Amino acid sequence: MLDYTREGDTITVTKLCRLARNTKHLLEIVEYLDGKGVSLLVLNLGIDTKSPTGRLMLTMIGAVASFERELLLERQAEGIAIAKAKGEYKGRKPTNTSKIHLINEFLVMKMSKSKIADKTGLSLSTIYRIEKLSLIPQER
Repeated sequence: MLDYTREGDTITVTKLCRLARNTKHLLEIVEYLDGKGVSLLVLNLGIDTKSPTGRLMLTMIGAVASFERELLLERQAEGIAIAKAKGEYKGRKPTNTSKIHLINEFLVMKMSKSKIADKTGLSLSTIYRIEKLSLIPQER
């Protein structure tokens, strides 16, 4: 989308988190858009980068959001460490490995991944993960 924007366009996003994960990435996007003469509108914050005030607010809110995310990840890691120490942390359930051979056969037959997911009862993301781990040459 960014590559197809033209001067005078406005990119509208509902929330800042839908555009970038951290302040650095956000500022890189805004700088790229500025260079193309494109503005950014963030609906839930009412920020428009057409004005210097809008760019300032976007930078400040982006930094605060990035800080909050780092705090959340820190608290999550602490909680996991405490749960592990108590023997309560189990982690993610393992992927169903009993069907890997069947999935690889379907992949060799060039069956679509969504059809493989339907036939095996596994999620599409699991099919992609198994394909990535398999030794079958993948077409791009």
